[in-house]
Amino acid sequence: MEISINKSVSTIKIPGIRTFSNMVIHYTDAINLTLGQPDFATPEHIKEAAITAIRQDRTAYTHNAGLFSLREAAADYVFQKYNLVYNPEDEIIVTNGATEAIDSAFRTILQAGDEVILPSPIYPGYEPLITLCGAVPVYVDTSKNSFKMNAEIIKNKLTERTRCIVLCSPSNPTGRMLSEEDIVEIANVLRNKNIFVVSDEIYSELSYDKKHCSIASVPGMREKTIIINGLAKSHSMTGWRIGFTFSPSYLSSQMLKVHLYNSVCASTISQYAAIEALTQGKDDPRQMVEEYRKRREYICTRLTDMGLDVVKPDGAFYVFPSIKCTKMKSFDFALKLLQETSVAVVPGDAFSEFGEGYIRISYAASIETLEEGLNRMEQFVHSLKHKPLATIK
Repeated sequence: MEISINKSVSTIKIPGIRTFSNMVIHYTDAINLTLGQPDFATPEHIKEAAITAIRQDRTAYTHNAGLFSLREAAADYVFQKYNLVYNPEDEIIVTNGATEAIDSAFRTILQAGDEVILPSPIYPGYEPLITLCGAVPVYVDTSKNSFKMNAEIIKNKLTERTRCIVLCSPSNPTGRMLSEEDIVEIANVLRNKNIFVVSDEIYSELSYDKKHCSIASVPGMREKTIIINGLAKSHSMTGWRIGFTFSPSYLSSQMLKVHLYNSVCASTISQYAAIEALTQGKDDPRQMVEEYRKRREYICTRLTDMGLDVVKPDGAFYVFPSIKCTKMKSFDFALKLLQETSVAVVPGDAFSEFGEGYIRISYAASIETLEEGLNRMEQFVHSLKHKPLATIK
């Protein structure tokens, strides 16, 4: 006998990112350019801090919001980096990665029927969490604005049911960043409205040509903004599962209840490693950024030479080229590319319907790996251009 389960859960789909990443294991000589997994090792001094914590038996539960010393380090970090002021006592929560931080935020501010505006194409992890709250994701197309959300786009989508706007800068999957001017214009639209902002800033340290600006730094926006951040991308600590929320105390006190009933606290060992990352390792991302910058220049040049249109990323480690010239659907293109060349990328439609006609390539891989993958892709794209359209399915 099959017992019925929550319909909201049964309708959730495995994201296209994981679908294609999991398919790679069936291909020999495969090149995986799907996951947002830095190819750098976690810095040695961070690993040593975790080992020391284990040896000193620092393995008990921490405060539900996280070690106070870690919250102090996080407060100091965002002040030094982004001029943001948060009280470690009651405005910062340490979570099990940024995903749990996003979940805790949505479950705190959303009710059934609320609408959440999402700039698309966008990371597919938001929609299921919104849906589980009974709320409604409202996707907006940013492709005509070089993949950047702006005040006008938001204004056109606001309704009486709008409860939250999600901002992600730098963006996954496009790598685009909002400038300070963009941020101020968006703030001017939202300042006097009863609407929250969930600002996903997990890639804030991976920016190339401009300094990251948080909407919480704009006058009048701090009280309605929940910042999401973490160490997965900046310090190559994906598996350590350390995320943060930064928000005013009236929000943090409510999110803390969701967080503690969900997971009690983040991993104690990881928290001690995180203290090291945010203090002695606060500038560790610089070396990674310089390498990502070189890869960005290389991959954009190669894709352009193939005849694919590319909007150059401002940050993160993704590029989102158009494959519209091939006349293929993004899923079909990605599947055929994998089957014929053993190169895995993510189809654009994994990032909402507005990602159709594009693919996401992660350049969190060595130049040598990227070179081989792009050589194979170039041959594949060249072969498509020399086939009659009727044969391209």
